[in-house]
Amino acid sequence: MRDWLGMFLETKAAEAGAAKNTLEAYARDLNSFLGWCGHHGHAPERLGKPDIEAYLISCDAEGLAKSTRARRLSAIKQYYRFAYEERIREDNPALEISGPGRSKALPQVLSEDEVGRLLESAGAVGRGAHERLRNRCLMELLYATGMRVTELVSLPVAAARGDPKYLLIMGKGGKERIVPLSPDARTLLQEWLVLRDAAEEGARTKGQAASRFLFPTQSKAGHMT
Repeated sequence: MRDWLGMFLETKAAEAGAAKNTLEAYARDLNSFLGWCGHHGHAPERLGKPDIEAYLISCDAEGLAKSTRARRLSAIKQYYRFAYEERIREDNPALEISGPGRSKALPQVLSEDEVGRLLESAGAVGRGAHERLRNRCLMELLYATGMRVTELVSLPVAAARGDPKYLLIMGKGGKERIVPLSPDARTLLQEWLVLRDAAEEGARTKGQAASRFLFPTQSKAGHMT
């Protein structure tokens, strides 16, 4: 079954358009499960429902949070559904296992004053005016739009051209959505574009290729991590 983990992840990436972080989470959770199977001498391809329940009990004994245990069970369920559909197994032993549920505590929120201080602090962090403006722009865009961090750092610069009032975001599973920009976010975005484009022009004069990202770096991905 471990040999089929790569195929399972490839299928998720192709069919569901799962993001890199999602695939890495699947891999971590399933490797934990397969490692437990190996430690206890269980063959995953012959595992039964009681064995999977025993694994979940061991996760509880480790003190793992409900959300972590629910996520691991979800990964196991999808893994065995894949094995059943690909005829690696003749049944799905995880099909009828109920998860631990998730805690329903109310989310913690920042006060208006705390948000203001956070945004101001972001503009004070950096090795120069270029980085300080970039950091303030990043935080202001997060606050204005509610984007995921991954969506923000991988945003193409074309999306920000023309002083837009809205941004078109490519989210999980390749789904698009439109998010609004506040006046402060629009102002900082235009200020950042001036510095960004000047830096890009300087890089081009040195023979470096232009970046298509709003927040470019020299990383392998081409944008901030």
